[in-house]
Amino acid sequence: MIRKLTEWGLRVSIIAFAILHFLTVFWEVDLLLFCLEISGLSLIIFSIGYFSLKKFKLPLTIFIAGIVILLLSGHPILDGIFHGVILMRNMVGLLIVVPLISWVLREEPYIEDVMSLFRRFIDTSKRFYGSLVIFTQIIAYFLLFGSIQMMYQFVQIILKDQSSELWENFKGTALLRGFALSTMWVISIPSFVFAVDALGASLWVSIMQGLGMAIVGTIMAVIYMSLKEKRLNVSFTAVIQANLEKLTENASPKAVQKRKVVEFFILFITLFGTIFFIHAVFHVNLLLTIPIVIICWLITFYLVKKRSHKLGNVAKTFVMKDILNNSYQLNVMLTVGVLIYGLRQTNFANIVVNGFNAVENFIPFINPLFLLPFIVIILGMVGLGPLTVMVLVAGILSSLNLPYPPELIVLSITSGSVISILTSPVIMPVITLSASNGLSLFTNGIKFNWKFSILFYIVVQIYLQTMIQFWQL
Repeated sequence: MIRKLTEWGLRVSIIAFAILHFLTVFWEVDLLLFCLEISGLSLIIFSIGYFSLKKFKLPLTIFIAGIVILLLSGHPILDGIFHGVILMRNMVGLLIVVPLISWVLREEPYIEDVMSLFRRFIDTSKRFYGSLVIFTQIIAYFLLFGSIQMMYQFVQIILKDQSSELWENFKGTALLRGFALSTMWVISIPSFVFAVDALGASLWVSIMQGLGMAIVGTIMAVIYMSLKEKRLNVSFTAVIQANLEKLTENASPKAVQKRKVVEFFILFITLFGTIFFIHAVFHVNLLLTIPIVIICWLITFYLVKKRSHKLGNVAKTFVMKDILNNSYQLNVMLTVGVLIYGLRQTNFANIVVNGFNAVENFIPFINPLFLLPFIVIILGMVGLGPLTVMVLVAGILSSLNLPYPPELIVLSITSGSVISILTSPVIMPVITLSASNGLSLFTNGIKFNWKFSILFYIVVQIYLQTMIQFWQL
């Protein structure tokens, strides 16, 4: 009975927070803002009962740290908590809505049809590996880190009998590197969009810059795997070709495949294009634009496909199940908001700037863009996921006055996010992959990716430091 009440209390708190958030964006009334603060605090309280203290350690630790900082700063505790729980309201609203995108991919076998149609273009180990890296980035647009699990299940359909560590290296690194690279440019990845918004960077420049680095990273990943194949004197191509041949025997007719592929890319372009158009033309806040567009886009999809009768089931499942599955991440955002608000009441920003200046004075060629990725990597190694770290770091950096274009700062911290995802054995992407392929967290993370991560860091830094030189001219 208590469990059921806790679940419903949590559901009502999340739905109330989402509705009040969007209402107060357009109609800012003190009473509604107070209700928003109450719903945010109740969300945290009900979550403690829902998860138990043991499973709620990270949000609770962040929350307590925020309260301690508020206490030390002399700021009223209750006032700080109320302001803090709505500081990340845009991110919470985004995280509540973004999972709705995944419903579209559940409706049609888009991935299978895309791969089947382009089979002849991916029938070598290099092409197949590169296509996995690229397609994982595209699917991440719809499923976030859930793209790793979905893509792994798809790859298993093709390579189900290839389960040695070498083959798992081939499959796992392609998917993990693909998702990691997506955090540098995919507009529906919350960590990326928050960094762009918080630092006031140009969305267009940030996407193109991140996409450019993602393309370089993809090429690096393909070359790295090709060299590994030669060094070990093995060939994946023959096995891949044989298995792709089997896959096409049960594939949809060519005409159906072409139609589904066209549909898939129309879905991608309409979602991305609408978000970008509204943000660029009407200058609407990015974190507000994305959830509104997603809701309209999803409804339009079901109407166009003449499946509007399914919308009720989508809404019911979303309320009853999906929002509870995402509630942990929502709590992390709320508690991080309290921590950031507390830090802003202190001299923390000046301490960070002075620290950067001290490092530059001691080692003249080192600047903050060298160091920022390591902050993200270190926090990732202690269990803070990419989104949590990005919100924390970007939230702090937004109050600093670093003498660099914000787009370069975004690239610096997102490159740290890439490396953190590839190497940290205690965050969700690696955990998800390990749950799928059965290898250890250490093997999927550090063992398979440490060399690639070092090289990627060097390549990104070459670009950043070169751009700084041009910017300072």
